[in-house]
Amino acid sequence: MNWGTKILIVYAAFVLGIVFMVFKSSSQTTDLVTKDYYAKELRYQEKIDEMKRVSALSAPVEYSIKDNLLILSFPKDFAGKKLSGEAVLYCPSDERKDIKKSFTVLDEHLQIPIPATAGGAYELHLNWQHDGITYYFEKKIFI
Repeated sequence: MNWGTKILIVYAAFVLGIVFMVFKSSSQTTDLVTKDYYAKELRYQEKIDEMKRVSALSAPVEYSIKDNLLILSFPKDFAGKKLSGEAVLYCPSDERKDIKKSFTVLDEHLQIPIPATAGGAYELHLNWQHDGITYYFEKKIFI
């Protein structure tokens, strides 16, 4: 085999590699984190204020996972008070794994069922309201 044939083989392998990478990259999904990211960015100061309200509470929001249930415990500040809001388990790698639940609770605990196939890294986004005051809690968790 002469050197001209070897150069042709290397060149052909390079071209085939580039074509393969272009094909694979065009078949990848490129979903945005959220469809209305710009409007959410403008309202982010409200989230900062809501997070400050949560940090001013007597204790942080606590969570535990038992028997495919995510159990959220609100601080004692809300004992016996009616809370309403939304809990979102956001999966950054796959939006089909996101879990959203609206809730109204009278005690300090909220239980969210978790599907058995929902393992991985998540972000817990918890919004709730009491007496017209809104609160926001965010935590990275692993299920």
